Amino acid sequence: MRSVIEQDVLERVLGTALRAGGDFAEVYAEDKSSTSAGLDDGKVEQVTSGRDRGAGIRVVRGETTGFAYTADLSESGLRAAAEAAGAVAAQGGGGTRTVGLTRQAPHPVNTVEVYPDTVSKSAKVALLQRIDDAARSTGAAIGQVSAGYGDSRKRIIVANSDGLLAEDEQVRHLLRISVVANGDAGMQTGFESLGHTIGFEVFDANDVEELARRAAQQAITKLRARPAPSGSIPVVIKAGSGGVLFHEACGHGLEADLVGKNASVYAGKVGQQVASPLVTLVDDGTMAGEWGAIGIDDEGHPSQYNELIKDGVLTDYMWDHLRARKEGHAHSGNGRRQSYMHLPMVRMTNTYVLNGTETPEDIIRNTPNGVYVAKLGGGSVNTASGDFVFGMTEAYLIENGEITEPLREGNLIGNGPQVLRDIEALGNDFAMGNPGTCGKDGQGVPVGDGQPTLRVKTMTIGGTAA
Repeated sequence: MRSVIEQDVLERVLGTALRAGGDFAEVYAEDKSSTSAGLDDGKVEQVTSGRDRGAGIRVVRGETTGFAYTADLSESGLRAAAEAAGAVAAQGGGGTRTVGLTRQAPHPVNTVEVYPDTVSKSAKVALLQRIDDAARSTGAAIGQVSAGYGDSRKRIIVANSDGLLAEDEQVRHLLRISVVANGDAGMQTGFESLGHTIGFEVFDANDVEELARRAAQQAITKLRARPAPSGSIPVVIKAGSGGVLFHEACGHGLEADLVGKNASVYAGKVGQQVASPLVTLVDDGTMAGEWGAIGIDDEGHPSQYNELIKDGVLTDYMWDHLRARKEGHAHSGNGRRQSYMHLPMVRMTNTYVLNGTETPEDIIRNTPNGVYVAKLGGGSVNTASGDFVFGMTEAYLIENGEITEPLREGNLIGNGPQVLRDIEALGNDFAMGNPGTCGKDGQGVPVGDGQPTLRVKTMTIGGTAA
């Protein structure tokens, strides 16, 4: 980005942004290239590439924020956007303010060996063809295989009127596999995905054929599934598969903007016991290679390891720049935005529960009867109350301390704060789950989540069994 927007240009643009009397101004610019490819029923449906660059300029005066964005990265284009944002933030005022920028030292958390733009499109398509062959080889019941590949390389630069100047480069690779199996009981689906913030070497370190076979086997296994039970019963959640529950059911409630609006069940509870003493929950943008890893957030602050709940006690929230500034709180590296066309807000990065001490085998053995959830699907949550509903896309019965029959898809229903308190066993087998896109106020950003195997004393299963 240095060759796109020079430091002296950024300084002049910030000066223009503050001319109408703003208290704070910021320039966020990005240059992103991406490729995607899709395969369905053995045929490559699309291979697309694109590049998107532009800048968003924010000006704050008191409680008012002005924002403008532009794809014109010339100095005149940037100044025009700065004037527009400044005009929104302030009516009247005036004066001149000079901003001197100090470049931050780089804060890399990921390493890249093979950049996506150095790999041919044919090599990327070949991955999808290998997936199709591997999934179909699992059994004659496999009727449909769909796979998607995506990569991106994004460079960002952030400068603000506090003198901050920071840069980062983010490289991501994503693979998604969906398989349909046909049987006497109808159709069943299996799904797997892989996503990391490293280079194309991710496909050397991970066996994509094995990933495809796992998705296919999920679908085949579910052909013999019985209806899920209904009612409140103990639930064991497999390592890595339940992180999305913590992301949705309590993670959003720990974002400072929702707390500030009193739209969080965790508002005003710092220092209080909000979870089982077994639970320590963190949000970690420095988790190298994971889907939510970033060198800096989208306000230029270095990513951090943030302890949110320790031994069941709420210790802190996640913060963006404006809320931290207003409250006199330290930045946590959680100011994120979808693109230069969006304002930043408080968002998670990689959110997960730390290891416990029990083995997963012991947790299952000590559960006489219950449900074992191997994979959670989509869901919804009310952040003000913590109530949630998640789909169970892969689950099994636990009978006499053993995992037995597969279950058809059902719902997992509960309340986030109550589930946190009802965690009664925590495994020593921590794993991260599938890569995700977190939606909030119309914006999506890449996030990761994870947890060790755990048992919740009781949860409500919304099944169809009589």
